[in-house]
Amino acid sequence: MPDELSDPFVLAGREYRSRLIIGTGKYPSFADTRRAAEASGAEIITVAVRRVNITDPGKENLLDHLPPARFTILPNTAGCYTAEDAIRTCRLAREAGVGTLVKLEVIGDEKTLFPDVAATIEAAKVLVKEGFQVLPYITDDPVACKRLEEIGCAAVMPLAAPIGSGLGIRNPFNLRIIIEHARVPVIVDAGVGTASHAAEALELGCDAVLMNTAIAGAKDAMLMAEAMRLAVDAGRKAYLAGRIPAKLYATASSPLDGLIR
Repeated sequence: MPDELSDPFVLAGREYRSRLIIGTGKYPSFADTRRAAEASGAEIITVAVRRVNITDPGKENLLDHLPPARFTILPNTAGCYTAEDAIRTCRLAREAGVGTLVKLEVIGDEKTLFPDVAATIEAAKVLVKEGFQVLPYITDDPVACKRLEEIGCAAVMPLAAPIGSGLGIRNPFNLRIIIEHARVPVIVDAGVGTASHAAEALELGCDAVLMNTAIAGAKDAMLMAEAMRLAVDAGRKAYLAGRIPAKLYATASSPLDGLIR
């Protein structure tokens, strides 16, 4: 029976037991962020460099609560609207000693928070050349995902729905195409609202799922964090098990041979 140890999530050459990545925004305190991380089982935690302190040791620092020895800290470029800003933010995180694994976000529209695909590709080219391991937040566009993979990104992160919307996976068909052609991990990012959405992402064959609002915005964030952990585990196991094909008509559960007549 597969478990986290026999079926690890491999990202940028490192193995993880958890396929759930969580964010750090919208929690009342850094202590609450740590509690949610523990409840979720997540080993990778993403942090908005422009919004959360991980660079100034003179102020309360998230890394005091989520030490890099315990968690992989994934700095992200949330709030960046140009390739130049995103590149600069990644460089700042590296200079602060956080590392070279980065989540690249270049927002193209303030209302939907959809990514600017052209600017994301532009920034990814520069960052990969500078030695960053880039995880780009991108639309659920198979062509854009393939371009980013060809550039050398360590994974692709297509959205399920707009950031924070909680709508779940709106286009499973595009995700299936992305998964089928990808040679790097596919991580669903943005739009997950509840545990069934997370399970669906893993059932489709995604390698992992990233979320923030779905946990931090829940009435009981710690309970939702646990629910998401269980959903991701169940979804992955269901994918590996191989579901039965969907059919329009019924199929008898018991064999028809040998019926008493």
